[in-house]
Amino acid sequence: MARKPLRYGFTTGSAAAAGAKAGILCLAGRGPVRKIDIPLPMGGRLTIPIAEAVVDGTGCVVTVVKDGGDDPDVTHRIRIKSIVGLLPEGDPSQITILGGEGVGMVTRRGLSLPVGESAINPVPRQQIRDAVSEGLKETGLSGPVSVTIEAVNGERIAQKTLNPRLGIVGGISILGTRGTVKPFSNKAYTDTITVSMDVAKVAGVSTIALTTGGRSERFLKEKIPTLPDVAFVQVADFFSFSVKQAAAKGFADILYACFFGKLVKMAQGHPYTHARKCEIDFDLFAHGCWSLGMKPERTENVARANTAREALGIILDDPHGERIMDDLVNRALVSARGFTGPLPDITYYLFDFGGGLLASKSLKGSGALNHSAF
Repeated sequence: MARKPLRYGFTTGSAAAAGAKAGILCLAGRGPVRKIDIPLPMGGRLTIPIAEAVVDGTGCVVTVVKDGGDDPDVTHRIRIKSIVGLLPEGDPSQITILGGEGVGMVTRRGLSLPVGESAINPVPRQQIRDAVSEGLKETGLSGPVSVTIEAVNGERIAQKTLNPRLGIVGGISILGTRGTVKPFSNKAYTDTITVSMDVAKVAGVSTIALTTGGRSERFLKEKIPTLPDVAFVQVADFFSFSVKQAAAKGFADILYACFFGKLVKMAQGHPYTHARKCEIDFDLFAHGCWSLGMKPERTENVARANTAREALGIILDDPHGERIMDDLVNRALVSARGFTGPLPDITYYLFDFGGGLLASKSLKGSGALNHSAF
């Protein structure tokens, strides 16, 4: 059976823009508006359904239910409200965009918006302006126009995002560089990594702590409690991308916290460690264990291991286990250095699933390690 294509969605920025244009049409007596056609930031157009539009005096409140398509997104189905009004005086071309309830405020430098500004990113702001301008042209109305964007339950939903860590308080961000949501897009994650590093850099942090997820981050924070929260960036499977970005942004030290399975993949040179994209070569791994002293019958068990966790148990129970773990970290450092270039310093922290530190090793900038058995 043919696999059903994944469904695209639209961003919070497109939801806000659709609501803003629909508000203009409603103020001109064009209601009820059931759907609205808007421009997309990178060209093309999109038709978005309108959930509700209520005219209140000289203003209109339009609600759009954000649709994330088949992309897992905490803002999927959030209700974005665009409160649109015609101002009595001012420059007719002026379009003022504000953030209301449920939309966050920037409190930390390093983002694309200044401190004190509502977290409506520059591209969605322009998309909203373009949509409003279209509405004015279609209806013959003239400005100035005020648009206030709200997000129902935005403050609660924002706690599931990186906003609190980035210094965006009180709600979600209105986002979208292309206006549509590509299902399971890696770009959204790498953009978040980049922005998180920018915030850390502007905050004066010289050490960036990369972790594969929330658990490894928690364990590393327990190890290094003096490192500020802003220095920690969850990079998931984006190994090469993250270390390259950290080096390019000039961080003096990279700390990398992970678990055994991803470390083996890094040691074997995989730039991206997700199970869908790469697998551990257990035969190669077993050969490396043998070359470091493990007996053949045990290396055969490593080669036949179903999971990295099973292989780890065999190694930890081996007399040469410490040597094997140390050499594995060496190889991961070599791989990381291949992506970063000669700088910066790199330190790995390998944890077990209970938070115990299995191995840790550093490679100074401009340093070199011999390639290991793995």
